[in-house]
Amino acid sequence: MAKTKFRPLHDRVVVRRVESEEKTKGGIIIPDTAKEKPQEGEIIAVGSGNRDEAGKLVALDVKAGDRVLFGKWSGTEIKLDGEDLLIMKESDIMGVLG
Repeated sequence: MAKTKFRPLHDRVVVRRVESEEKTKGGIIIPDTAKEKPQEGEIIAVGSGNRDEAGKLVALDVKAGDRVLFGKWSGTEIKLDGEDLLIMKESDIMGVLG
């Protein structure tokens, strides 16, 4: 997202999927039609957070640059500056890698 400045709102994050391997460990090449979309990605933008019952801003636990795992059907696919990205809520993220 070099050209467009995009900031998700509240507890949403923008995720770029990490490309999956083209070969299995045994060396079999997987065609594009048989590949599943990866459930791993890199966060490239985060919202400011949600407000609690008292109105205090609660920051997100993830930050830009984190590698995360998310559910198979999580998020909404968008195209921004010609790049396929996902917008999802922080609650759709299962964990941070690394």
